[in-house]
Amino acid sequence: MTRAGNDEPRFPVELQVIAAGLRAIAEEMGAVLIRSAFSANIKERRDCSTALFDEEGRMVTQAEHIPVHLGAMPEAVAAVRAQEPALGEPWIVNDPYTGGTHLPDLTVVTRHELGYAVSRAHHADVGGSEPGSLPARSRRLEEEGVVIPPTRLDENALASLVSRMRNPEERYGDLRAQLAAHHLAGRRLDELCARRSRARVSAAMDELLAYSERVVRAAIRELPDGRFSAEDVLEAPDGELPIRATVTIDGDAIEIDFTGTAPQHDGNLNCPLAVTRSACFYVVRCLTAPDLPASGGAFAPVTVRAPEGCLVNARPPAAVAAGNTETSSRIVDVVFRALGRALPVPAQGQGTMNNVVLGNERFTYYETIGGGQGACPDADGPSGVHVAMSNTLTTPIEALELAYPLRVERYALRLGSGGSGLHRGGDGVVRELRVLERCRLSLLTQRRAQAPRGEAGGNDGLPGRNLLNGRELPAFTTVDLEPGDVLRIETPGGGGYGAPTSR
Repeated sequence: MTRAGNDEPRFPVELQVIAAGLRAIAEEMGAVLIRSAFSANIKERRDCSTALFDEEGRMVTQAEHIPVHLGAMPEAVAAVRAQEPALGEPWIVNDPYTGGTHLPDLTVVTRHELGYAVSRAHHADVGGSEPGSLPARSRRLEEEGVVIPPTRLDENALASLVSRMRNPEERYGDLRAQLAAHHLAGRRLDELCARRSRARVSAAMDELLAYSERVVRAAIRELPDGRFSAEDVLEAPDGELPIRATVTIDGDAIEIDFTGTAPQHDGNLNCPLAVTRSACFYVVRCLTAPDLPASGGAFAPVTVRAPEGCLVNARPPAAVAAGNTETSSRIVDVVFRALGRALPVPAQGQGTMNNVVLGNERFTYYETIGGGQGACPDADGPSGVHVAMSNTLTTPIEALELAYPLRVERYALRLGSGGSGLHRGGDGVVRELRVLERCRLSLLTQRRAQAPRGEAGGNDGLPGRNLLNGRELPAFTTVDLEPGDVLRIETPGGGGYGAPTSR
């Protein structure tokens, strides 16, 4: 680190102290949000992320929460920065084509003297045609809920927004929890600046971004140069949709190009480019510097290209409900598989978040369900975990049954669903829910026809299954349920790695 002026931190000790302070603020924001939230989706599943950005809109640090939020947050900050917000003024956005991901992810951005505090939380409902705001058959964005362009979040705006959503008291409570996290960030940043000076903290932010970029570029230089391609498919209600990625490694930079991917779809598997970037950044981080704290500098060496109007760079008013969860998962699979032509990579994990939504006008229950992770060159894959772009917890049975008219009949590993190999893929899970009152069910899932692939001679994992009262349901469906109906989700197992042996 240079020492051009007295206001710069003394490297490395003071820089590490300030960096730890900034990371602690982001983590504490997340703790406040989780503990203050009303809904089980945030309070129990922790489907949220918090981060700090500098004055130029670059992400300095993010709490280790949800990978799919990682690369998409800068788009939201850029959209709010364009509105020239006042200091201390919270703004809200969820429009996928103006900085959001999918509509249930409500992002709050507040400007402070050093930049911006940001929180993103998946709300259990934001209006739309179906409870949970994740309709399986949506075709246009407005069917999926309230679309919020960058909007100043004063009390009038807050009241107006929640009045257009189901369970408005819960929505209000969760948004107030996000605002509480932002108030905390402002106080902690003031305290950090009082101890270290504003100029030193600002200089440390610059150096943290530069350091992250240097580390990742150095790691990319260790990878073999070349051009590597792969393709996989999404299971749409009316057929398969190919996603093709070509990864070019050239010195200390990586370009990922999605030319050849299917055009945007007349359904909701479409993906805004911000989500596509998130998935690509996640893969690069896994293969270069997985232990490096998340920051915008780590992704400076990565360029993502996708033809406008294709499945992974959709244009409005295309629906996107499943793009953020299912398409992002497949992008990870495809980019890993392309890089597998150059270096050892894990076998495919379950490749889906197994979205389950149950609700009516009185309640809305949403969760993603874990499955099998793919085996690695040197280890078996873990079982029953959230894979790749999801990092949420499973709703505890006690909390679920206390909060909703649902009963958990079974929750167990789906033994034998992981692919065999020198190293076995992780097993999926079986989750059975009995509904106790009339409601609607929406499922947005993948890997029901196409199995997660093994790697280097390992066998594929088993595909997932959706069943209602023992009857098979498609990967995407919205249906009415009656009291006593039992939903059974069998999640996919991960692929095995290496040719099986007698062990």
